[in-house]
Amino acid sequence: MTEIDDKDLSAADGGKLELANRLFFRLYQCANMLHKTGSRAVEAEGLTTQQWAVLGALSRKSAQGGMSVGDLARYLMVSRQNITGLLSRMERDGHIGVAPDTRDRRSRIVTMTEAGRRVWGDLAQPKIRAYYAQVLADFSVDDAAHMLHYLLKIIEAMQRLDGAAAKEGIEDAAE
Repeated sequence: MTEIDDKDLSAADGGKLELANRLFFRLYQCANMLHKTGSRAVEAEGLTTQQWAVLGALSRKSAQGGMSVGDLARYLMVSRQNITGLLSRMERDGHIGVAPDTRDRRSRIVTMTEAGRRVWGDLAQPKIRAYYAQVLADFSVDDAAHMLHYLLKIIEAMQRLDGAAAKEGIEDAAE
């Protein structure tokens, strides 16, 4: 990856850098507000936004048979270390089950329990839909579609950056 020297930036690049700074700061604020207000929306069910994300991931058709801890961490774009404690709390609360993979005993499979499905489908979903409606009340369908498009572009760029950093780490270790 190339480092950019601030003095090499033209006036236009400086404007783009300032805009980027504002954009990423707003994304940071959005993430914090999502955690704060989203958790408040589902707190009566004993959930946080992180638990909401796990249950949402496990509720997808493609995850009906469960997901490995590694696949779940990759899907949610978090580290295995960050998800381990979260999964332990969710298992303790009866929302998920974690069991050895029958095909690979080193891997663990996470599934939603019956109680987790009830909390997710019957209790949390109506509140999550109401939360979405409140937050997106001033957005048209086109606004939301454009926002999704641009967020996906940012995620793809960050994933490329993450892959490049991982590759550099492997190359640095080999030297």
